[in-house]
Amino acid sequence: MIFAAIDIGSNAMRLLFCRVYELDGKPQFSKEELIRMPIRLGDDVFLHGRISEAKADRLITAIKGFNHLIIAYEAIGFRAVATSAMRDAANGIEIIERIKQETGMSIEIIEGKAEAALVFSNHVEELLNPKHSYLYIDVGGGSTELTLYANNKVKAAKSFNIGTVRMLLDKVEKQEWEELKDWLKTHTLGEHPLNAIGSGGNINKIFKMSGKKETKHLSYERLKGLYEMLCSYTYQERIERLDLKPDRADVIVPAAKIFLTVMKTAAIEKVFVPQIGLSDGLVHELYDNYVKSRVVSY
Repeated sequence: MIFAAIDIGSNAMRLLFCRVYELDGKPQFSKEELIRMPIRLGDDVFLHGRISEAKADRLITAIKGFNHLIIAYEAIGFRAVATSAMRDAANGIEIIERIKQETGMSIEIIEGKAEAALVFSNHVEELLNPKHSYLYIDVGGGSTELTLYANNKVKAAKSFNIGTVRMLLDKVEKQEWEELKDWLKTHTLGEHPLNAIGSGGNINKIFKMSGKKETKHLSYERLKGLYEMLCSYTYQERIERLDLKPDRADVIVPAAKIFLTVMKTAAIEKVFVPQIGLSDGLVHELYDNYVKSRVVSY
């Protein structure tokens, strides 16, 4: 069975098709296809407070295409959400209503805490050492979601308006950085050993660039070295020499800075990169709801 998930972020929008099958009574999730469109709604919203007509038109055209693909794939369930840029846009609700009218598709604007919960619903902690504490770090274009997991439960979660596109536009307030650091110092005190779990397209790309195959983590020093390497190139050189997409070549630098800041503040030595994100969390939730409905129908 195939589920579909749409994640409309501040930098790009994604459509994930995921095949789920049950093996020995446990669900196995296999990514069938991931389609990414670099709309970058954050450029409009973080500078002007609203989504322009041109960006809205592009967004709706992409949604129409996604809708046709979902029908063609015969997905048995799908969910579409929008995050930071749409939350902040003065005309966000208006755009959502227009999408519904023109495509028939319902888009949910979710709050930061709900976004963090969805990302964490991937249950990646089940693969890690239960004796350790973990800080889930999800870095997006408009916000960063932090979730502290210890003693087999979520102990604290917080969303901060610190994102890669906001940083490029110089729209992150100094106070927001201070709040993030204060939150980390307060909630991670005594949580050791503490490791990080990194989520988002940028940390996935950085991990791939590291060339590591034997492990699924990056040390703080290795990440710092990769950050310094990225900074040594110009934007154009990152595209031409590092083979990065234009909409990745700029945001990857502030993304690395966010991860390094969080890890340094919380005294975290390594970050695991399981290469999952919000759309994966949506699929997990869709499957869980499908199982519940199946039980009820019996």
